[in-house]
Amino acid sequence: MQKNPVQCQFVAALDSIVGKWKPIILYHLLQGKPLRFNELRRLLPDITQRMLTLHLRELEEEEIVKRVIYPQIPPKVEYSITEYGMSLSPVLETLHQCGVAHIERKQLIKEKNEQTKTD
Repeated sequence: MQKNPVQCQFVAALDSIVGKWKPIILYHLLQGKPLRFNELRRLLPDITQRMLTLHLRELEEEEIVKRVIYPQIPPKVEYSITEYGMSLSPVLETLHQCGVAHIERKQLIKEKNEQTKTD
């Protein structure tokens, strides 16, 4: 059976940015300022250390995120978005806008349903 090339392209693109935390990590790194690991942890208080490490490694392997280790004691490691990672900005911004619209829509539906129940 042949694979669908269009489907494969979507899967390849989504594999690099999909996950509960990857888009949020990328959002923070797209702000332009390199961030240290603990800075990212503070920005994402619900993520575990293991999960943040895993996602950062995956994003680094995809060359979306750059990891710089400074030779000092204690070691200093910073994460920043790569030029290739910057190319994902329009996609992530569109996803963000869709998320905002979806949340607003769900809220309106909830309010409408509550209004219907009280009538």
